[in-house]
Amino acid sequence: MPAFSLEPDRIAWCAELRALAAGRLRPLAEKGAPGRVNRSLLAELGRLGLLERLFTSGALDLCLMRESLARSCTEAETALALQGLGAHPVHAHGTPAQRARWLPAVAAGEAVAAFALSEPGAGSDAAALALRAEPETGTAPEADGRGEQRGTTAPDGTGGSLAARPDGPRRWRLTGTKCWISNAPEADLYTVFARTTPGAGARGVTAFLVPADRPGLTGSALEMLSPHPVGTLDFDGVPVTGDDVLGEPDRGFRVAMGTLNLFRPSVGAFAVGMAQAALEATVAHTARRDAFGGRLSDLQAVAHRVAEMSLRTEAARLMVYAAATAYDAGDPDVPRRSAMAKLLATETAQYVVDAAVQLHGARALCRGHLLEHLYREVRAPRIYEGASEVQRSIIAKETYARLTTEEAL
Repeated sequence: MPAFSLEPDRIAWCAELRALAAGRLRPLAEKGAPGRVNRSLLAELGRLGLLERLFTSGALDLCLMRESLARSCTEAETALALQGLGAHPVHAHGTPAQRARWLPAVAAGEAVAAFALSEPGAGSDAAALALRAEPETGTAPEADGRGEQRGTTAPDGTGGSLAARPDGPRRWRLTGTKCWISNAPEADLYTVFARTTPGAGARGVTAFLVPADRPGLTGSALEMLSPHPVGTLDFDGVPVTGDDVLGEPDRGFRVAMGTLNLFRPSVGAFAVGMAQAALEATVAHTARRDAFGGRLSDLQAVAHRVAEMSLRTEAARLMVYAAATAYDAGDPDVPRRSAMAKLLATETAQYVVDAAVQLHGARALCRGHLLEHLYREVRAPRIYEGASEVQRSIIAKETYARLTTEEAL
């Protein structure tokens, strides 16, 4: 049991999730094709009610789900997480029509969602997005459902809203490329971030909900170190309208960052789950492995390494739970806490899995061994949803801002 005040029902729920992952989800994961969306696995996650909980639970429960699934079946954890990442902007910022069209299908595991932010030249630097949303001229502004009209910042640099202009666009054409997009090109819907105002940095990005069957949208799969479904998307004048906007035009960066602030601690939870699985395997192996006239666990060097693995895993878990609890409480310090949780947990998992491989020896390098699997899985979380270096920059920025604020009081 972690040294955190989880209620007994949550502890029991985590145990139930681990059992479900081992008994019902892992067999489906093993039947899936590497690097492809496993729709059978998604459907089972839907039948179990876990996908629906992505939209009804808080950040702490999301972390508990991801950690628990990761300890027994990383593929199930990843399938669940990618559904949440792709569909959360629809849940949080979508119109009633958008939500009604897509969220029930996502929760049932019938529709696959994807979060399309990264580009070949804009990975961690999300404000540098180059995918263009070019307005079709001569169309009327789009109503936002409240009797008001929506538009984007005027391209002439005046700052005037196109919503107030009679020739303001309500239709755009998306042109450009997205890369390293999870679930691409097999997803059914994409949350796509595109530049609607050139030269405006983060302030000129709009989030669009783009169904996969839109004309001009194509893609291809990428072969990654860990065989997740990841690919590129090519937009050749893909049509979108005001009905496809998530949130408000030119404010899509808020949609992206709000989603990442929620999911970054849960990336840490995924990492903690992998670290815990590696730790448990190492404890079992070193306790029964004969070496040098005794058991491996009798060697002080080995025992101390296991103690360090245990210490770091528990510290990362507490950081993740604290960040998730802060998010659920509406703490204004969420960006810093989320960055800290993701950074510490993913770096810790890398250390723990690497140490586990070392203590297992050559057997851990064999294809099909748990640690060979975890060794490939553990590397990517230090990069996606903001690389470790980006998390350090966020932590530093928020720390200096806090100090400045405190000095002003």
